Amino acid sequence: MLGKTLVVVSDAHIGAESREATESFLAFLDRVPTLGDCLLINGDLFEFWFSYRRAIPQAGFLVAAGLAMLRRKIPIAMTGGNHDRWGHAFWEREANVLFDPDELRFAIGGRQIVAVHGDGATESRRSASIAHRVITHPITEGVFGALHPDFGIWLVGRLGRRLADGTTDPAALALAQARQGEWAQRRLAADPTIGVLVMSHTHQPRLEELHPGQHYLNPGAWIEGRRYAIVTADTIEAHRFEG
Repeated sequence: MLGKTLVVVSDAHIGAESREATESFLAFLDRVPTLGDCLLINGDLFEFWFSYRRAIPQAGFLVAAGLAMLRRKIPIAMTGGNHDRWGHAFWEREANVLFDPDELRFAIGGRQIVAVHGDGATESRRSASIAHRVITHPITEGVFGALHPDFGIWLVGRLGRRLADGTTDPAALALAQARQGEWAQRRLAADPTIGVLVMSHTHQPRLEELHPGQHYLNPGAWIEGRRYAIVTADTIEAHRFEG
């Protein structure tokens, strides 16, 4: 069991906004122990993250350090997203964070939680679907890790906007949300032991009981409104951070 009161946050995309945005997220991390007794970061914490053998991206340093300090107080679980799933060795070794690039399963009270970022299930553009297959292939991680960090991070900056599905079109966002809901319904039906399926990626907040006793939760994006959620054995609540 990870804890009794789970704080859930995702899609912060640290590095995409100003230094003030990073400071706001650090203030949130300081507040987390007063909100719950464990934390789930459900992918895309960073706009880009890759743990090289001897280096990490400079833009993520303060938040990585903040997580390491918070981990001394409460358990932290983290899934990878399409922007930052390459980091398990660093998070486990240096910060003692429970990390999986794809999916995590744990208990909150007596409730089984499954957390998955959700990329690959909702993309409406062909380029985004291709990008998902490329970035999840083990050869990609090996090749990218052989690049000099300065060049690798520069390359991501040049290609990232072309490969990611960053649309703001309302129809496309509604389609992505609908596809994610359908995927969640199938997953919950296939595994009745799941109490809460946490998904992110679409940046669209949603909370729904899809089957009796089985909930689908998308907390929404931290980067869009400072959203987060709190899950206990009996309740699920959506919140916005003020601070």
